Amino acid sequence: MLDIGLGLLQQVADIAKRAGKQILTVYETDFDVETKGDQSPVTAADRLAEDLITAALKAEVSDAFPIIGEEAVDAEGMTQPTAPVFWLVDPLDGTKEFVKRTGEFTVNIALIKDGAPILGVVHLPVLNETFMAADGLGAFKQTCDGGPASIAAREVPTAGVTAVVSKSHGAEEADAFLERYTVAERIGAGSSLKFCRVAEGAADIYPRFGRTMEWDTAAGHAVVNAAGGRVVKTDGSPLTYSKPGLDNPHFIVLGKGVGLDG
Repeated sequence: MLDIGLGLLQQVADIAKRAGKQILTVYETDFDVETKGDQSPVTAADRLAEDLITAALKAEVSDAFPIIGEEAVDAEGMTQPTAPVFWLVDPLDGTKEFVKRTGEFTVNIALIKDGAPILGVVHLPVLNETFMAADGLGAFKQTCDGGPASIAAREVPTAGVTAVVSKSHGAEEADAFLERYTVAERIGAGSSLKFCRVAEGAADIYPRFGRTMEWDTAAGHAVVNAAGGRVVKTDGSPLTYSKPGLDNPHFIVLGKGVGLDG
């Protein structure tokens, strides 16, 4: 098993940043958009970034663990991971945001052990911001080329929760779920950035009722956990990984002290 220390975390973050630079070379062009079998969009940036991340993890970190990447699974198919430890990679989460050029798309790399995310990096190429975390180390945010600063989920303000919601998925169900809370503010965000908003204390809750895959959530999940929040299914049990088909159920991201009952 890898030694999960700050050195490894920064190493994985650097790989995500390099993938982000690769993505931006496509972002700045008149790129083509294809439609995958599940009707989601894909671009050359998705594939180039995944190739870079996969090669770098094998050559620079360790080739001991399988790497499950979104585009490779789409091309080759996979029903369920069999290794207890593996990497989950979403090279470009928020391809719709990429296509719309909102800047709210992310590079995601996570390490899974026994069904739980133990390390995660979420990088925003346009903003040049990186969220990173690992079990026992805490959660951090790095802006531009500065050093990583600790982040933490906040206690709920007396005025009520700030809810971060998807711009594209499950709005009606999320609205119905949030009726049990005193909601002081709602903010929209794309991609796994929503996890990071809870982790850094900019929001308190993120309900997700649209379809997601494990690579969409693992890195952000690791950041939320390390920041003092949690990610649970609608029955309150933890969201886990290595599931058949790699599909996630509906889930809720909760900040510090936030429950499912409002």
